[in-house]
Amino acid sequence: MDYPFNLKGILYFPKINNEYESVEGTIKLYNNRVFIADNIKEVIPEFLLLLKGVIDCPDLPLNVSRSALQNDGFVKKISDYITRKVADKLNALKNSERESYEKYWEDIHPFIKFGCLKDEKFYDRVKDSLLFRDLEGKYLTLADIAEWPSDTKTEPVYGGKEGETKEKEFIPVAYVTDEAVQSQYIKMYKDAGLDAVILPTNIDVPFVTLLEQKNEKLEFIRIDADVTGSLKSGEEALSEEDKNKLTELFRKTLGKETLTVSVEPLKDENMSAMITLSEQSRRMQEMMKMYGMADMGGETPVTLVLNSGNALVKYLLEEPEGEHTDLIVKQIYDLAAISHEPLKAEEMTAFIERSQQILKILAGK
Repeated sequence: MDYPFNLKGILYFPKINNEYESVEGTIKLYNNRVFIADNIKEVIPEFLLLLKGVIDCPDLPLNVSRSALQNDGFVKKISDYITRKVADKLNALKNSERESYEKYWEDIHPFIKFGCLKDEKFYDRVKDSLLFRDLEGKYLTLADIAEWPSDTKTEPVYGGKEGETKEKEFIPVAYVTDEAVQSQYIKMYKDAGLDAVILPTNIDVPFVTLLEQKNEKLEFIRIDADVTGSLKSGEEALSEEDKNKLTELFRKTLGKETLTVSVEPLKDENMSAMITLSEQSRRMQEMMKMYGMADMGGETPVTLVLNSGNALVKYLLEEPEGEHTDLIVKQIYDLAAISHEPLKAEEMTAFIERSQQILKILAGK
């Protein structure tokens, strides 16, 4: 461009893996082809420092002392212009070359999300070009997600009378962080005709919070955070007495006296159990990890959901003192745990040894 200042250059998104925290791009600044410096954040917005390329601007001051640049209103205009040009290019690609844009998305989305978190104006400019890959590999926009079925919930009225509540309409958006680990939950969603979006990177944790702040009706919930009504068979659940029996059996056998157990009639009879963790607890956990406080939160407050329609669960209810009851209880719990997150080393060792023992029993050895 040549107005209101002379500027030319090339910026590009480098191909990266998910460990983008350690990636630093290199944007070289020139004045009439005379090299000035690398990555001057007063000229290049912080979130774009991950990009690579060159910028030549004869109007840039050759004195690049930090104090001089910070107080230079002209430099701020250049920074704002570069941000706007990047946003405009992304929007143009999305609108006119959607297929190509989708191919690039998996590589560039961490940069874009980081930019949205760091610069509110950048978010406003690119919000319509944000993409979300669903369970079928299709790319959706925020506008597409806003058309998903809504739900209602009751929540307290802050600043109102004590105990006062109101009904709030919201759009639940299930998301997946690890397609391999959460494959069991993905299958349940697909079988129930439900959809979810794939959010696999660390930056997605604060990013979904930003999206909820900017879009009041959206509520992001990880796919293993709860058992929605669509995943249940609609059959009668067990009596409270039977539920209590199963709860006590699992707590006693696993040595987890505070374990929260829920018994639900799930549609998939082959699934004996699953583990859920509330979205609020997960986000708190992620925030503590981010600040190096992961060991201060104590044991993760998960819920073990037993499928009342599963044959193994029915057996445990009928034979709580059976010969292999302890073995079955521990195996059911570990299978659910594996689908939730990787087992610890000692837990995996015990799981493998127990699996071998089960195979010997089946073989009559």
